[in-house]
Amino acid sequence: MSSAIRTRFAPSPTGYLHIGGIRTALFSWLYARHHGGQFILRIEDTDKARSTGAATDLILEGMQWLGLDYDEGPYYQSRRFDRYKVVIQQLLDNDKAYYCYCSMAELEAMRNEAMAKGGKPKYNGRCRSRKGPPIAGTTPVVRFKNPMDGIVIIDDLIQGRVSYQNSELDDLIIARADGSPTYNLTVVVDDLDMRISHVIRGDDHLNNTPRQMNIFAALGVQSPVYGHVPMILGPDRKKISKRDTNTVSVLQYREDGILPEALLNYIVRLGWSCGDQEIFSREEMIRLFDARDVNRAAAALNQDKLLWLNQHYLKHGDVGRIADLLGQVLSMDGLDLTNGPELRELTLVQRERCKTLKEMAAQSHYFYTDFDSYEEAAANKHLTPVILDALVMLREQLAGSSDWTTAAIQRAISTTAENFGLNMGKLAQPLRVAITGGTVSPSIDDTVCLLGRIKTLARLDRAVEFIKQRLTAA
Repeated sequence: MSSAIRTRFAPSPTGYLHIGGIRTALFSWLYARHHGGQFILRIEDTDKARSTGAATDLILEGMQWLGLDYDEGPYYQSRRFDRYKVVIQQLLDNDKAYYCYCSMAELEAMRNEAMAKGGKPKYNGRCRSRKGPPIAGTTPVVRFKNPMDGIVIIDDLIQGRVSYQNSELDDLIIARADGSPTYNLTVVVDDLDMRISHVIRGDDHLNNTPRQMNIFAALGVQSPVYGHVPMILGPDRKKISKRDTNTVSVLQYREDGILPEALLNYIVRLGWSCGDQEIFSREEMIRLFDARDVNRAAAALNQDKLLWLNQHYLKHGDVGRIADLLGQVLSMDGLDLTNGPELRELTLVQRERCKTLKEMAAQSHYFYTDFDSYEEAAANKHLTPVILDALVMLREQLAGSSDWTTAAIQRAISTTAENFGLNMGKLAQPLRVAITGGTVSPSIDDTVCLLGRIKTLARLDRAVEFIKQRLTAA
């Protein structure tokens, strides 16, 4: 292996890219960037039945959205079968692999026998020393000739020193009966050819590592340095399955209004820390990340923490960029952005109180389009006969004002409230319901100012008429 730092992310396109996969990608990317090395993307698509182009596209889109740029790739295993065949033949020629003709029934009998003796259900090496011609009518698999004694020692960046007895490892299949290579063979060849120096991956691969290291040794080369990251648990600290709602596609976070920088900050803290620091810029992640600081214990998802981080980045991010993103969400909601306030001004008042772009957009619809009806509970509580005259006077005050600013609007509300002996809240909330349809909005003077004179007066007229109709009906 080269002394240069080269890491890789090697997802299988058999489903969406979820948070566990993207954390592996992030840690590998950070390790390469921290050391001035290179980060390679490899698509492990040898499972023809389950791999799809659509899943590959989602992986690439997710990586791009999060800004995890790669220096080489994407490489596709499905395009490297000729190379795998060469290495399989090399192992056969050097007596490091052999053909196995055992039937499924024979293999099952071996496993049962081993378990009956208290051992592991593994292949017993029946064909390991077989001589003679091929067995007619039988298509063999190819098995790797694993060493029968000795120890494989993994000096893991995260797990520490882990050792395996070779006697516990069986002669794994490296080529199926149809000639197609298996995972443990392809990953070794790829890591060798791509000069991967460090492999950071989930600890579900730890049992594969001694087998892969033995294949590297059989090929006469040094294996990469490994770091196995613990699994991610659900909020209840139980193992999450692929059917669990917590394993949604990374792109679903984008649909839910999460910013990429917030998601990266959230993910990097799932099992890694640097003192008590919680907020990390991309540059700080690169500068501070060390795989040896990754915790050996499993990390648990925490939706509240993600939303807290997202709100931080909404509040402190570049307002022009946040406004553009908000505009995209509003446009996808079908709103005409020319029929409302400037997005930058809207963003400045909304981002202090919203946790996601989606929430910010949902709470901004009334600025661009009329609402169909008032929230029932809000109307029953606030649009009552007792407030009718105050709303009529406020409407006159606003209509007669030549200055449509928050200060002028605040004066009109204050003057009206004083005239009727009301505190500000007793008038502000009915006004809010009248112009937004509900009880949630930015400060009332900001809301009125952004809504504009025409919409505000029209909606006050509507509210006054609504109250009068209730009086008539009563």
